[in-house]
Amino acid sequence: MKVISVNIGAKNIVNWKGKRVQTGIFKKPVNQIVLNLNYVKNDIVVDTNHHAGLDKACYIYSYQSYGYWKKLYPKLSLDFGMFGENVTIDKLDESKIFIGDIYKLGDATVQVTQPRQPCFKLGIRFGNQKIVKQFINAPFPGVYLKVIEKGKVAPNDKFQLIERQHETLSIIEVWNLIYKQNVTSDEINFALSLPYLADACKKSLAKKHT
Repeated sequence: MKVISVNIGAKNIVNWKGKRVQTGIFKKPVNQIVLNLNYVKNDIVVDTNHHAGLDKACYIYSYQSYGYWKKLYPKLSLDFGMFGENVTIDKLDESKIFIGDIYKLGDATVQVTQPRQPCFKLGIRFGNQKIVKQFINAPFPGVYLKVIEKGKVAPNDKFQLIERQHETLSIIEVWNLIYKQNVTSDEINFALSLPYLADACKKSLAKKHT
């Protein structure tokens, strides 16, 4: 897989339901980014409770998935970074990426931790809160990464698998556990037992389990 774009955002203040809301979701392409252990350098993260940190230092999204959204939002200019991703990657397939996978991304080494769970700020970015439900119903949530070794990432760099821990829980399977209704306690318990799954994701699954 190849890096198509790398993206960072500044802090923006927008009006939402009569309130001033700060967000860093308005990301734009740049020539290069640097992945640190808990964040992407120079990328503003406002809500540190739900973004950045050890398990969600970097968010990646598929170049191909943009085509799906362009059909739904033909009047919007869907530039790279539209989904808040730090890295837009060619041929990213969430059904073939597994929790715990270790990849080389540019000069950095990263590990797959969870799918993205959308919030109202994605609706702010699209100017339409319907996107949140549409995103949940679509089979390409993107992938959060833990940074094992810091490094630089630029367009045309590779996203290459170097180690697979197992092939029992893909990103899309975790996604289905979170948002689908017909899941079993055994399936959720298995996901909760994985040491590589992000704690925030485990909390979401544990709430569903109870």
